Amino acid sequence: MDTRRKIYISLGSNKGDRLKNLQDAINLIFERIGKINIISKVYNSPAFGFEGSDFLNCCVILETDIAPDEIMLALLEIETSMGRVREANAGYESRTIDLDILFVDEDVLETKLLKVPHPELHKRKFVLKPLLEIAPKLTHPTLHKNVADLLETCEDTSVLEPINIWLKNPSKQFQFSNYNYIAIEGNIGAGKTSLATMISKDFNAKLILERFAENPFLPKFYEDAKRYAFTLEMSFLADRYQQISDDLSQLDLFKDFIISDYDIFKSLIFSKITLPEDEFKLYRKLFYLMYKDIAKPELYVYLYQNTARLQENIKKRGREYELNIENEYLDKINSGYLEFLKNQSELHVKIIDISERDFVDNRKDYLWILNEICKTDDAR
Repeated sequence: MDTRRKIYISLGSNKGDRLKNLQDAINLIFERIGKINIISKVYNSPAFGFEGSDFLNCCVILETDIAPDEIMLALLEIETSMGRVREANAGYESRTIDLDILFVDEDVLETKLLKVPHPELHKRKFVLKPLLEIAPKLTHPTLHKNVADLLETCEDTSVLEPINIWLKNPSKQFQFSNYNYIAIEGNIGAGKTSLATMISKDFNAKLILERFAENPFLPKFYEDAKRYAFTLEMSFLADRYQQISDDLSQLDLFKDFIISDYDIFKSLIFSKITLPEDEFKLYRKLFYLMYKDIAKPELYVYLYQNTARLQENIKKRGREYELNIENEYLDKINSGYLEFLKNQSELHVKIIDISERDFVDNRKDYLWILNEICKTDDAR
């Protein structure tokens, strides 16, 4: 379930290097809160409600699963870090940066910290004009008018002038356009499904998730590995082959690329560990008959985590049939993957050690991983 919301934010500055202040604030919003979808033009506007220097204003739309109150706290911290000092009962005043939440989707929210929609937005042309560019059909949930109608009926007579300099969207620094198909791989509990899902949402990718939860032999295998190993590995191979073949053959015109949380070669890696030698030889023959017809990922990302962290993650997600997995088994899987990758010449591989990273709960770590994936290297 996607819990992310669209957050509409107004930015303004009339002190110091105004354009740089806006860009710095956008960069910090991206780093601390979420993906920036779109940025409006920048408008020069007179000070509103007091005598002061002209402002530069813009609006952005971002997506995040952070709660609205936490977003507001983060925006206040950004303002403070950029030198804004709020004086008690000072009213309107000049400021290095001003950040306001205008809308959270089209919800109505009221807390001690936050009111949305912003109670004054319909009275301010410096908010409505840039917002019109990026969300003209967004409807105010209590006034029941869209942004275009709100601007048309706004009584603010301020004259706004667009400037011919565009702010940079920091989300654009991560480019996946060189790849049609990316596979995220890793050991049990490495976080491959979480990372593939996060990237698919942020960068408009078609997501292929392994259907392990539907395999009836998996719990039985963890109870009696010798009895169910061959059956399990054959069922996984058949299902992975069918899923990859079907999903890769179905063109999705509305997605930019495909990302999966597995590569079919994992079937051979796991089977080598779980099967006795004679069964593995048979399995390997069957595997390569299928493997030659399967599309290979153009980028293969292996998330390495040490065994202690893997066990922590396994316990945290709480799948009962995984709770008794031994360290030795996880070590063998890691060794199997690394041996495969060491001898791999067909795939473009990136091995990323995330043992000291928590990219699910720490956005800084997530952005670090994106950078590791997207940065160029001598192998390409």
